[in-house]
Amino acid sequence: MSTYLLEVGTEELPYKFIPQAIEQLNNGFKKFLEDNKVKFDDIKVYATPRRLAVLIYGLDNKTGDEEKIVKGPIKNIAYDENGNLTKAAEGFAKKNNVPLESLYVENNYIYAKIIIQGKDIKELLSENVPQIFMKLQGAHFMRWGYNDEKFSRPIKWIASVLDNEEVKIKIIDKESSIYTRGHRFAMQSLPIGLPQDYIETMRNACVIVDQDERRKLIVDSATQEAAKIGAIPYYTEDLLEEVTFITEYPVPVICEFDKEFLTIPEEVTVTVMSSHQRYFALHKDGKLINKFITMANYVGNEFKNIKDGNVRVIKARLDDAVFFFKEDTKKPLVDYVESLKGVTFQKGMGTMFDKTQRLIKLSKDICSDLGVNPTDVERTALLCKADLTTHLVFEFTELQGYIGSDYAKVSGENDKVVQGIKEHYFPINSESETAKGIEGQIVGIADKIDTVCAVFAAGKKPTGSSDPLGVRRAALGVIKTILDADLKIDIDKYIKEALKGLPIQRDCADEVNEFFIQRMIILLSEKYNKNILEACLINNPLKDIADFVKRVDIVSTLNAPQLLENANRVIRIIKDATIGTVSEQYFIEPVEKTLYEDINRIQPDKNYRSYLDSLEKLNPTVTKFFNDVLVMDKDENVKNNRISLLNLLKEKYDYLTDFSKL
Repeated sequence: MSTYLLEVGTEELPYKFIPQAIEQLNNGFKKFLEDNKVKFDDIKVYATPRRLAVLIYGLDNKTGDEEKIVKGPIKNIAYDENGNLTKAAEGFAKKNNVPLESLYVENNYIYAKIIIQGKDIKELLSENVPQIFMKLQGAHFMRWGYNDEKFSRPIKWIASVLDNEEVKIKIIDKESSIYTRGHRFAMQSLPIGLPQDYIETMRNACVIVDQDERRKLIVDSATQEAAKIGAIPYYTEDLLEEVTFITEYPVPVICEFDKEFLTIPEEVTVTVMSSHQRYFALHKDGKLINKFITMANYVGNEFKNIKDGNVRVIKARLDDAVFFFKEDTKKPLVDYVESLKGVTFQKGMGTMFDKTQRLIKLSKDICSDLGVNPTDVERTALLCKADLTTHLVFEFTELQGYIGSDYAKVSGENDKVVQGIKEHYFPINSESETAKGIEGQIVGIADKIDTVCAVFAAGKKPTGSSDPLGVRRAALGVIKTILDADLKIDIDKYIKEALKGLPIQRDCADEVNEFFIQRMIILLSEKYNKNILEACLINNPLKDIADFVKRVDIVSTLNAPQLLENANRVIRIIKDATIGTVSEQYFIEPVEKTLYEDINRIQPDKNYRSYLDSLEKLNPTVTKFFNDVLVMDKDENVKNNRISLLNLLKEKYDYLTDFSKL
């Protein structure tokens, strides 16, 4: 068994391309080996901003021999009248390089068994590796120099080693060798001994090639460095991934900025540090402090220039933020509402001011249905988009809502409105929290429903490759907010109301409904069986999503084969039948009256556990009915009456779920 290493060195790769390249290389090499029937133990792909590396462990030295059966001419052509092989048979044997005596007859044709010798793995790698690598895809691929082939960045070197031998390959204009390069500030011509020692070899050259190891090192070292001053580093998954893929040898460096910058909203300072400068903000005793950590891609002990350079950059960015903050807060947040008339929501759907007016109305209607005092909710709806016209949000668009919340506080708005302005955007993504206050919940639901309806009314519903205005996330946000807060909100009703308020009138309520339902199924299928979710759709789930989930919970516990059998039998019988009313005068068998009375005793009950129990208790009567009664009686009146009775029973089943889908 052998180990193979491919390392392609490049100029600094875009960090967003690197995770894609890792996945593509892993899939590409796996497919190549499987297609060629080459056995292997494992494939590992490692990446830094300057290199993409593939290590294949437990690799067979050659592909397996392949047995192939080849069909030849028909028997009466292959043999003459004396039973001797003809020239046609001899030509067939020669063509396939097999002895004449190995030919055999089957189904009136002659056949030859051919053994195709396996290929040497070195030869196979040499032929295929360049093709696998050049199949990589990513944004903004370009031609470099005089080459026709495109790639993300120019290739600087290639190392291709099988055990302790080079496998000669060429990618674009670079030929391979057994040499790699270390960190820019370390050894630049480094021979690779054995591929299995690659990770350690590179570590000695100040390159942590394993991205998972590098990621952990960043977290651990930042945490340890922050602990020296009693602080905790702040980072998001996006920030951590970016720093992982822009460094080869990350070293934490603590820098300090002027305390005056702590007077602006914390979200602004943290965003400048993380999103714009890739710094880790530091908190001490729950409060932001005027220090941060930058991860230097550096080998050495002199950090003064690194600190000075980063402090100069952060000061310039924060100076802008302070200026914008002071300018914005010269007037109250409510004064910015009028300026929304100059901000387009989307083409044909009016301005953000128009959207604000729609949110106020929709939020007020939701308050009425929920029995909530509308005062703070209406104020939240009025102010929730006002910060879009401020200098600070124009500069830092990702802070919309947060800035509005801070400006509302400075303007003297009450705490509920302040919280609601920020939370109406929640959840920001699939992992983030939902709004805690009722103001943020109601305005957020109204905002997201309005957005989804506007996109559909404009004929721009999402496709596999596009998601206008993030409507998938918006629909999920509505559903998650309702479920987390256990709100009884009729989404179906508010979809219709939202569509009525739009400048463009288009009858697409059913489309929007179906869109919300499919988003809900996707969200809940992480926990529940999809068949059960779809079965419970029989009663419009958008009328009360929380109630829908309660039904799904109970149906998920169902373990009653006889109930399922009886329910499905009922569904099959009345499938195409004409339904009328039940008349006791047409009852013949005693069980008909018994079943009728038992059915009428079952009343709608939101306690679905109790309701399911009542269906199960009814089961023996239903079974007896089918044993004692022929539904399709010769007497038309009796038959129709029995079908109507079963329809009455089906309505009881349907109140819980569609048993035909279970």
